[in-house]
Amino acid sequence: MTTHGRGPIETATAELVAWVTSAAGEPVPVGPPRACDDDAEGLTLWPMELRPARQTRSSGAVREPYRFTVRHLLCVTGPAGLPRLDRVLTAATSDGSYPVVLEAGDPPLWAAFGTAPRPALLIDVAAQVDHPTPAAPPVLQPLRLRQLDVRSLSGRVVGPQEQPLAAMRVELPGTGSATRTDTEGRFLIVGVPHDPEHPGPVRLRLTGRGLVLTADVDPAEDDIVIVCAPPTH
Repeated sequence: MTTHGRGPIETATAELVAWVTSAAGEPVPVGPPRACDDDAEGLTLWPMELRPARQTRSSGAVREPYRFTVRHLLCVTGPAGLPRLDRVLTAATSDGSYPVVLEAGDPPLWAAFGTAPRPALLIDVAAQVDHPTPAAPPVLQPLRLRQLDVRSLSGRVVGPQEQPLAAMRVELPGTGSATRTDTEGRFLIVGVPHDPEHPGPVRLRLTGRGLVLTADVDPAEDDIVIVCAPPTH
């Protein structure tokens, strides 16, 4: 996502700065951790790491956004920062706006910044890169209407070890044809258009068990097998 011409990382950081400032009650600057001294009392926020997020596969002409997470380091820069960090932690665990991680105590992290360890939070902000939808090409020939036959597709949805996956939703995007797999992972989807002039694979969309994916299958197969890998984190 982008806001007012900003990129996704800058947008995610700006949104988090506004929220942290509201929760802490004072402005929070963006910058790497500083040495604790009398002139640097409070909090600092720094976008420290980009982490991958689960992607969804595109179907048709619409490209799915590329999703990722920006991990920020929020730390105190002196004793006066402790009550402000308390307020941020309380707000984060109360309203659930941003997930916080209490794993910022590794000495190598602070050694990399050249500062002493101090209380800190890791805050993850979801971000994504949106892809513009391409313009539809102009129609240069007269439209031709043809009546197509329809067929049915049957098959199985299984895991990596051939175990059947029940209750998976199987649908034909852009139509009203959808079903769910039974206890043996089998499905039957009807109303699939068949164009003998343009034979080719049929794209199905599968959702369930934390998975969202598409599969291109051969409609000529008698028993289609779709293997679903578990989601990666």
